Amino acid sequence: MAPVKITYPFVIITHLSGTCSRYLYSKSKSNSKPMVQLQSINHNSRIPKYLQIANYLVAGIKNDTIPNGDKLPSINYLSSNCNVSRDTVEKAYRELINEGLVEAVHGKGFFIKNIGHKPCQRILLLFNKLSAHKKTIYDEFVRKIGNRARIDFQIYNNDFGHFKHILEETKDLYNYYVIIPHFYTPFCDAKSVLSKIPPEKLLLLDKRIQGMPGNFASVYQDFEENIYQALNQATELLRKYDTLKLVFPSYSYQPREIIKGFQRFAIEQGFTGRLVSDVAKETLTNGQAYITMMEDDLVGLVKKIRQSNFKVGKDIGILSYNENPLKEVLLDGITVMSTDFVRLGATAADLILNRTHKQVKNPFELIVRKSL
Repeated sequence: MAPVKITYPFVIITHLSGTCSRYLYSKSKSNSKPMVQLQSINHNSRIPKYLQIANYLVAGIKNDTIPNGDKLPSINYLSSNCNVSRDTVEKAYRELINEGLVEAVHGKGFFIKNIGHKPCQRILLLFNKLSAHKKTIYDEFVRKIGNRARIDFQIYNNDFGHFKHILEETKDLYNYYVIIPHFYTPFCDAKSVLSKIPPEKLLLLDKRIQGMPGNFASVYQDFEENIYQALNQATELLRKYDTLKLVFPSYSYQPREIIKGFQRFAIEQGFTGRLVSDVAKETLTNGQAYITMMEDDLVGLVKKIRQSNFKVGKDIGILSYNENPLKEVLLDGITVMSTDFVRLGATAADLILNRTHKQVKNPFELIVRKSL
């Protein structure tokens, strides 16, 4: 029998160069031929070893190279052939038992269940960072997906190199890749990395990548237009201030389209607009309104104001990006402009559940409070 070509999306194809291939053999009396080719475990992979083993076995189940009712190799066999501990193999088998694909028969071993359905879908959520609003997206997405898919979650900390490595290592492992593509380096070639994911498996969140090919799904913000429209709604409140200052650190993952929208508004409405890269170096004067993008900058600005005699909402204005519960109570309420993060997570889940490949613009709103 020729080696089985594994095409199931759960299979892990990353492996150390020079490692040898092995086969898992069916233990049924009627079938002693190799049922799936197993690459040696990649001990340097971020994918846990137990999950690498489980994914190979799931591949065989999906492709029917491991028939229903077949007995799986013993724990000792896999431990020896994969060069891993017995505990690792046991954890891999428990993973398959939890997914309803394998059953343990006391004294006899592990068997493929006689089931009519294929393994459940797996989804990778790949987020740029942890934050309150990212948690909101995650919670709503997971709530709507429910038990209809298994969801794995990874963070790449806005680092393009880490982002690229994760996607290379998990190539073909998931049915869907749900990705928020924000990076500290604005000119990285994200398109070439994302283009390697089949478009029917790709769902981009929050930010659009220009020139992306294929009919993929997306729930996005129009950053330039969003801030432009929100500032227009706040025009009368902003008129009490002489200068508008957008706090936009030079080393930021925030899209540069935000700067374009801010500058367009300031020019059209006749405001003096300034960019601030470091709020810690700011000298506060009466008649300034600050637009903060990052939570750290908001905290730094609030500390400076508390050390001064200026009154928020009268002498100094604050308009913050991205809503969270703390901003409702901080300084009796911080005015925010924000996308609807609950809607973003829910829409993403709906696109997957309905197998729809649409580009959906997420709602954005201005919430006026006492800080402006």
